[in-house]
Amino acid sequence: MDKLATLWMFVRRQKYWITVGVFAVIIGFLDENSMLKRLKYTQEEHQLRSEIEKYRKEYEENTRRLKELMVDSDAIERIAREKYLMKKPNEDIFVFKDDVE
Repeated sequence: MDKLATLWMFVRRQKYWITVGVFAVIIGFLDENSMLKRLKYTQEEHQLRSEIEKYRKEYEENTRRLKELMVDSDAIERIAREKYLMKKPNEDIFVFKDDVE
């Protein structure tokens, strides 16, 4: 009984600190909107924004290439030669592959 009375006196003296501690644990770790989840969501948001920026740059580059193809017929020939290794009937193509060791 003496231990129970000592515990009760401790709780009565420290009730505000105990309440603040329990509140901090709930908000920091257990709640649906905990600080850990907020940090995770912030990191995910940053990752998605960088991905959006990457795709935006890719879109702009593809749009620029499309406009170039619409205007210049030599560009179509150049891309066909570089990317698809096409050639004119009287040409020879030499393809060099880098040795990977």
